[in-house]
Amino acid sequence: MTAETTARTTGIDPRGPRFGAAVTSVLLVVVILLGQTPTATILLVVVTASFALGAVRGTQGTWQGWLFRTLVRPRLAPPAELEDQAPPRFAQLVGLVVTGIGLALALAGLGWALPVFAGVALVAAFLNAAFGFCLGCELYVVGRRLVAAR
Repeated sequence: MTAETTARTTGIDPRGPRFGAAVTSVLLVVVILLGQTPTATILLVVVTASFALGAVRGTQGTWQGWLFRTLVRPRLAPPAELEDQAPPRFAQLVGLVVTGIGLALALAGLGWALPVFAGVALVAAFLNAAFGFCLGCELYVVGRRLVAAR
């Protein structure tokens, strides 16, 4: 069985990561609107922790994934096809790095980093939620091609 065949039979519903990206987008907009406040910091901790869960367990292992499975997917038709979970998991790692850096800098006293790095993460999350363009997934594909070219 090829990797492509395995992804089609054991992959994830591609609408799940998009739903999670939509929820994450809303949270990141709130972080940006709250600016350099303690509430914004706490909310970015939640977003960063969610990315950490997604990087370790996959998008289906996050609380957004649970919401999708529990509240949204039962109301939808089955997906046309499933996708490999590796690219979205890598995208979660990218989100973790971006929001983690912003959080670390903010906690180190550079408050401007909180909305700036939340804004960077928001761009990627919004692209996925609104257009189905997963920036982290594309980075994953580029990375795989570079490794294969060696």
